[in-house]
Amino acid sequence: MGVLMSKKQQVEKVQKCNAVVSAFQAGLKDRPPPAKQADGEAEEADGPAKTSANPEEKNTEESEKEDTDNSAGPSTSQQASAPSRDECKVNQEAWSRLRDGKGVEPEDLDKTHQLTPPAFVRPKREADDDQPVEVELEKKEQPPNDEMCDVCEVWTADDLYPCRICTRVFHDGCLRELGYLRAEALQEMRDTAHTVTGWSCYYCDNLNLLLTEEEMYSLMETFKQCKIIPESCLVSDELLQYRHFVSKQQFDKDLTDEQEEEVLAQFAALDPEKKGHIEWSDFLYFESLAMLRKFRTENSMMRLLTAKERDKARSVFLGLDLDKDGMITRAECRQAQQSWFHNLNKDSQSCNVSISQVGPICESSPGSSDSERSKTGESRSVTWADFLKESAIYVLAARPNSSAMHIHLPL
Repeated sequence: MGVLMSKKQQVEKVQKCNAVVSAFQAGLKDRPPPAKQADGEAEEADGPAKTSANPEEKNTEESEKEDTDNSAGPSTSQQASAPSRDECKVNQEAWSRLRDGKGVEPEDLDKTHQLTPPAFVRPKREADDDQPVEVELEKKEQPPNDEMCDVCEVWTADDLYPCRICTRVFHDGCLRELGYLRAEALQEMRDTAHTVTGWSCYYCDNLNLLLTEEEMYSLMETFKQCKIIPESCLVSDELLQYRHFVSKQQFDKDLTDEQEEEVLAQFAALDPEKKGHIEWSDFLYFESLAMLRKFRTENSMMRLLTAKERDKARSVFLGLDLDKDGMITRAECRQAQQSWFHNLNKDSQSCNVSISQVGPICESSPGSSDSERSKTGESRSVTWADFLKESAIYVLAARPNSSAMHIHLPL
């Protein structure tokens, strides 16, 4: 008859087994090595006899060794082509990591004692992806966090750091050994994981993992045609060149002067720290969201939301629905869509600049008077279902820990 055990009991049992195995291995190390002296002496005795018995074989071996040494030295042309081969190999590895969803591979990490990185599996579109999704407003889901670290599967109570998007929890030491977070990112996780702002794990932070194999292939082909190498930073001229190519490919025309100004505004939103370039991960997340908007319906993007994200959307909607009739105004809907990013961005100015260009630009702001709202249709009612569908893309765009704005700006 089976006995049910809690997760904590299971962990304790595993730890006991590990202790027994460690003790057994330590006992094996303490044993003296088996005596092989006789075998060694026999081999040493046979060695000189074999060498003296076959002088011709020795000469043949020496000549072959000389030929091998001569052929081992590369020619001048081979030495010149070596750097180009190395560069191609690096580029191929970068494309491979991008295809597998692993994103940026930090070059300055010490990988001698790393754990095995997880194998990311891209999602597949289901037959009912575009069908409406019913999410109740009154029923909160409140999913509990996992009890064990997602990497080592060990429970250590307060030492675990939760993800604000999914239910996974992590040890900071496991993430450091895994090699997915640098030192500054680990410190940011320790500072924010248990706060209202929260922290996104490497699964949820990477918006590129939301794309299917087909969508990722289409994006990679565009990158290759534009000669954009993965894991490289982009300056404003390179982003303009990329946008010109995409416009020429999709609409068979170049960007106008006004559209070029909008691209520069996108660049500023992706470079909130004014470094003069945008990081590869920010550019990749921006383009991944653009692919979602291009190929997915609102119902399909709703299915990508986690239970925590749906609960937060409920809280935002109920906070705006003061009369409790299950309806809010269009202006309040815009205000809620902006609120996802106010909690994440430390620089309010960069947030306000980029948010003002998200989606259709309204003639009146959420702070306008009632008469001005009625003129522009801002007082039109929005239901909970419509609110969640329209807000799904903004909720997904707010997942990364980066302060850059990854939402698609209209051209």
